[in-house]
Amino acid sequence: MPTARYENPLIVQSDHTVLVEVDSPCYVEARDALARFAELVKSPEHVHTYRITPLSIWNARAAGVTVEWIRERLRELSKYDVPRHVEFEIAEFAARFGKLKLTRDHRGLVLSISDAALAEELIRHQTVTSLLAQRIGSREFLVEPAERGRLKQALIKVGYPVEDLAGYREGEQLELILRKETRGGLSFHLRDYQREAAETFYAAGTARGGSGVIVLPCGAGKTVVGLACMARLQTSTLVLTTSVTATRQWIAELMDKTTLPGEAIGEYNGHTKDIRPVTIATYNILTWRADKTGRFAHLELFDQRDWGLIIYDEVHLLPAPVFQVTAGLQARRRLGLTATLVREDGREDDVFALIGPKKVDMPWKELERQGWIASAQCHEVRVAMPEPLRMDYAVALPRDRFRIAAENPQKREMVRQILAYHPHAQTLIIGMYVEQLRELAEELEVPLLTGSTRQSRRDELFTQFKAGAIRLLAVSKVANFAVDLPDASVAIQVSGTFGSRQEEAQRLGRILRPKPGENQAHFYTLVSQDTVEQDFALKRQLFLCEQGYEYEIHDIEQLRQKQLADESCPKLPFPTWRGSNE
Repeated sequence: MPTARYENPLIVQSDHTVLVEVDSPCYVEARDALARFAELVKSPEHVHTYRITPLSIWNARAAGVTVEWIRERLRELSKYDVPRHVEFEIAEFAARFGKLKLTRDHRGLVLSISDAALAEELIRHQTVTSLLAQRIGSREFLVEPAERGRLKQALIKVGYPVEDLAGYREGEQLELILRKETRGGLSFHLRDYQREAAETFYAAGTARGGSGVIVLPCGAGKTVVGLACMARLQTSTLVLTTSVTATRQWIAELMDKTTLPGEAIGEYNGHTKDIRPVTIATYNILTWRADKTGRFAHLELFDQRDWGLIIYDEVHLLPAPVFQVTAGLQARRRLGLTATLVREDGREDDVFALIGPKKVDMPWKELERQGWIASAQCHEVRVAMPEPLRMDYAVALPRDRFRIAAENPQKREMVRQILAYHPHAQTLIIGMYVEQLRELAEELEVPLLTGSTRQSRRDELFTQFKAGAIRLLAVSKVANFAVDLPDASVAIQVSGTFGSRQEEAQRLGRILRPKPGENQAHFYTLVSQDTVEQDFALKRQLFLCEQGYEYEIHDIEQLRQKQLADESCPKLPFPTWRGSNE
């Protein structure tokens, strides 16, 4: 009988789940290895659960991870022997990557399948065969160029990813060079990981490059990677962003770090519609229509120029209409940028099929160790609800319970105490419910930024915050993405969007940009104790736990009782709760 290796952290189970003991001395090594080929499912205090899926293996293969490497890591780090059928099925998942290839030759666009039996199996699927133009051999089919994306979508749904080697249109030529010194007079060069990410995407200009997703932490310079890809391709580019603020940040980076003249850059949103060789547009304008049955008039932007590259910023948020258009844009190079590829609608396989596989996924903690992003301490602060509110909560409908818990008025006092503990830090107070934020902003005399704040006022507040003219800023979910506030070092989350993992990651990301001195950030999430909000908090934290962040739990009421009974009880890292439930 094989000897158990009790110091190892992994237990690989027959259902493709992997249990990981957090207290093992090899935990960090195991976590970093699993992040390359498995998905985190849940992360309670002592044992985390991952799952190996076909998509996680296909992404690993697309990023150059071999089956042998995966097997070796599992064997080295497991307590017990890895089930043989799990190893076999990992190899089976991996083998499907590359069995189907799209190429282009004198006959046109051709789908090639590795063997005739598989070809027969696949054409039995109506969703697949309806997208094939003509059979030209036992293993080959002609495909209409317009169906290239939809066919890849259909095939991945039936369990077979397509390796797309059909190449791309070069697009309209555009000269763009990265500066060695910014227009602001600072030295500028790509960091090693930024250069490697751009080169991985470019793939020496071959058909194996040109489409895919680059995953980097907030603050690690995803925009700069986009600029580097543009500099390699030298082609007209359409950039899609989440907001007007993000649009203008892209324009500022293009002007500051490239030789591109201002007249070559266009802005396309609800305020301005200017199409130039490099055009920055918002998802909102592209998905606008007069009514629910109307046409998406602005989707025509995709055909306004001969774009050689389309960049999808925050690609994990890609809306359905843009997915649909992208299915027909497979002859153009496509780059997705994001801090987390988590989609709450489960459409990660569509991102794989239509934008491309995950090419680069840089661990957050690795960039933290290198000093490229700030070190962060995460705190979950559990706050008791006042008695009258507990009764309202008990009799409320399930959805209303979440809001009652999220808007717990006791959180306001805790916000004050955290602010008192960080008296000089640039701080964001972040929430989901505008009324809750408005009350906090008025009480603390803090500027408030919400979805209804006009763009000029948003720009003014962000500028003042960056300059240090204001230290505190209350923001709704409009600041979740692509807002560059480099000096923010504290974030206090008073409410969030249910169990959204990507929102939690993005909000932590607001404070991860590197800072002078100790390069330290603090992320506080306030949660009403013994409510559904506490359950949702666990779900929200999953992605960050996968990246190696740990939440220190502070049960305020429990600690207050202990301190009353025992003066030697450990104190919180911020002033002791002074509220009451009276």
